[in-house]
Amino acid sequence: QIKKAFGDPYVLTSWKPETDCCDWYCVTCDSTTNRINSLTIFSGQVSGQIPTQVGDLPYLETLEFHKQPNLTGPIQPSIAKLKRLKELRLSWTNISGSVPDFLSQLKNLTFLDLSFSNLTGSIPSSLSQLPNLNALHLDRNKLTGHIPKSFGEFHGSVPDLYLSHNQLSGNIPTSLAKLDFSTIDFSRNKLEGDASMIFGLNKTTQIVDLSRNLLEFNLSKVEFSKSLTSLDLNHNKITGGIPVGLTQVDLQFLNVSYNRLCGQIPVGG
Repeated sequence: QIKKAFGDPYVLTSWKPETDCCDWYCVTCDSTTNRINSLTIFSGQVSGQIPTQVGDLPYLETLEFHKQPNLTGPIQPSIAKLKRLKELRLSWTNISGSVPDFLSQLKNLTFLDLSFSNLTGSIPSSLSQLPNLNALHLDRNKLTGHIPKSFGEFHGSVPDLYLSHNQLSGNIPTSLAKLDFSTIDFSRNKLEGDASMIFGLNKTTQIVDLSRNLLEFNLSKVEFSKSLTSLDLNHNKITGGIPVGLTQVDLQFLNVSYNRLCGQIPVGG
């Protein structure tokens, strides 16, 4: 049915009823149950919308449509039935519509990647209810609105957040101070105000990219953790000077260009 919904594409030629589905291309099966647990189509073209029938694979743990420019329409609601799903990747496609609220029902998700598509609307705050999420990629879409306050209240693991190249606006929620993110990429949005809550001496944050926003805060007063390896703040309205504390951080990458910084550049480190 999935093959038929896609109009019998060449990439699914091996999907023949008379052969074992565990031998089909783009599909893997669980070694004990022999039920399909992975459907990944990232080479060869499929076109049309995501078939509703993907929701009829109850043992699916990985669903991936990658680099499919002819994949259109919304994120299929029947995906909500896939309660065992751990990885959902719909990236480099032309899917549109909003990031659906029902994704928060997929409690086993560890990886959610909806990047490089045409998604619009705001980010649902319910995504913070995913207890096992390690990474959230919503970058390179057309998302608007604010970063949800609930992103400071992830229950369980704290995911890497990739929200860059969108049209997100407003302030970064202060609730983010409560969590210890490993990677944050909010670059190329329209975010304003303070971003210092992301940092802190006792955090283990490694990579922060806040470049090309409208952020406006005093860098001199920010305390940076020793764990930081990459810091990109270019093209904002950040004031103050570069704090001496940064000489104690083993940075591999630092960019604070195109801001309103003043004073001396600290020496050492």
